[in-house]
Amino acid sequence: MVDWLASEGVDGATVLEIGGGVGEIQLELLERGAASTTNLELSPAYDGEAAELAREHGVADRVDRRMGDVAVDPSVAPPADAVVLHRVVCCYPDAERLLTAAAAHARRSVVLSHPPRNVVSRAMLASQNVVMRALGREYRTFAHPPSTMLATLRDNGFSARHLHRGLAWHVIVATREPSSAVGQNA
Repeated sequence: MVDWLASEGVDGATVLEIGGGVGEIQLELLERGAASTTNLELSPAYDGEAAELAREHGVADRVDRRMGDVAVDPSVAPPADAVVLHRVVCCYPDAERLLTAAAAHARRSVVLSHPPRNVVSRAMLASQNVVMRALGREYRTFAHPPSTMLATLRDNGFSARHLHRGLAWHVIVATREPSSAVGQNA
């Protein structure tokens, strides 16, 4: 994900990472020239470690950490040149809603990873959900149809530029069509 974004040019770019954890991807993009990053989380669990890592890398002043659900409240995050969702879509029950919100915030590109939708991954995710239910936790994982995710991005003015199918994770890189700029009325 980082290599693709860097190959397209991240110098001076702003990045919004939805569900960025402690911010490893953001740190790499900042080191490769991104101007600033915003990390949006649903929980403050990563904040302490993330702040320490940003300080260690000398980029704390270029990292903005926020809490909120961009699919529910789009105002929780600013627009950015690139929006990254690494291992996030599978944690959200409504992929279309999440990707629509991500697309609305992306000026140039949306990059996301998701588990493959096959018998093995679906069985693994189902097993994980059984364990979560048995432990009394609300968290669930999802194997959303890639065709639906691609259609959602397309419906929001993006075209898939790169599709990578790894064994454990697939990656979609989508770029905004010139006629569908952020803030432009359709």
